[in-house]
Amino acid sequence: MLGVLSGFAVVWTVILVGYAVGRTGVLGPQARYVLNRLTFFVASPALLFTTLKDSEPTTVLGPALWVALLSASAVALTYFLITRWWLRREPAEALLGAMSASTVNSANLGLPIAVYVLGDITQAAPIILFQLALFSPVFLTLLDATTSKHRTTPTAMLLHSARNPMIIGSLLGLLFALFGWELPQQVADPIELIGGASIPAMLLAFGISLVNSRPLARAGGRRVDTIVASVLKLFLHPVFAWLIGAFAFRLEGAELFAVVVMAALPTAQNVFVTASRYERGVVIAKDTVLLTTIAAIPAMMLVPLLLPH
Repeated sequence: MLGVLSGFAVVWTVILVGYAVGRTGVLGPQARYVLNRLTFFVASPALLFTTLKDSEPTTVLGPALWVALLSASAVALTYFLITRWWLRREPAEALLGAMSASTVNSANLGLPIAVYVLGDITQAAPIILFQLALFSPVFLTLLDATTSKHRTTPTAMLLHSARNPMIIGSLLGLLFALFGWELPQQVADPIELIGGASIPAMLLAFGISLVNSRPLARAGGRRVDTIVASVLKLFLHPVFAWLIGAFAFRLEGAELFAVVVMAALPTAQNVFVTASRYERGVVIAKDTVLLTTIAAIPAMMLVPLLLPH
């Protein structure tokens, strides 16, 4: 228990430093943008590669991947049915809300939580692969089918996912692990050094993003939608992960704890980018990201109290 709380304390401390940086403006107005692009395009792919190349592939592609898939799908379907039947939202907006309720911030918070709370960064790899390679492309294809703009074929979506640097780093790492390949030390050391910048940069950017965050503004007109999405994300998603992990895959101890914590992560920030592109569910996506981002870590700290590991 103390180790878990200590891990959360490390994460929160760096987030608070990021918040202070954002409040003072010491890194300028583009700090969050630059840090996020640094982690996404450079540091995180390097970190995933160096981690996964020394991992056991059957673990990365094992039950945790299926728990992530099934629990996220169950949450997304629950939100979609609630908002279509009760709130009468049009399909594209309901899809964006479902995406907000079920897509976790697997990189910016998932990797640090995996390192400092779970003690194993490979715990974040299954959900990163699942979301980037399957979940997000499926949602985008459905959004294309329900809107008149931005028509995209499934083949184009697969090619787009294949160009994602996080997927490239992860898949290369898995290939090295499967075939036992080794890089020359002169190449491996710089990649490892670059990967080391990923987690602190992520947490600093996350802290900066909290500056001036004000979810649930009355003018948005989607308070109920946001509350439903946030409750499903913070509470029902980890409950589904626990039920599926414990009873369908017989996980227990640290393995079960890991899949529940990963499911309790806040909504991924790229959902807001998707909503902005399709001009649907923008308020829901923005407010759910902000609300779950603020509340997620306190909520996750309840998991070790309720779930022995």
